[in-house]
Amino acid sequence: MQSYTIGQAARLLGVSPDTARRWADAGRVVTRRDDAGRRVVDGRDLAAFSVELAQAGATEDEDTYTSARNAFPGIVTAVKLGDVAAQVEIQAGPHRLVSLLTREAVEELGLEVGMEATARVKSTSVHIDRV
Repeated sequence: MQSYTIGQAARLLGVSPDTARRWADAGRVVTRRDDAGRRVVDGRDLAAFSVELAQAGATEDEDTYTSARNAFPGIVTAVKLGDVAAQVEIQAGPHRLVSLLTREAVEELGLEVGMEATARVKSTSVHIDRV
């Protein structure tokens, strides 16, 4: 299973490393020490925490000003394989992205829950919201 340093986890969660350290210190996200003595988060734990964090953020009423980019680095939170097709979910900060692709592509990429991945979106139109 892939593990992430506090800095890597912070980037995937869309927060500062200091915030990720505070969450780890408070026990909100489980860490362990690797062979080099660094605090790391197991990929599955980070995936579960990212979903929990996004769901909690969805209930908060915050004023946000965004212009979404077309590349969303995040962590794989679910992989559902069919005979031919597959569904992959990525939690990229507060954004949950779902992609339908071939099973062959998922297997070639070696995608599994807890892995770092980037969802790329191509569209003929771009919408900008200001809340």
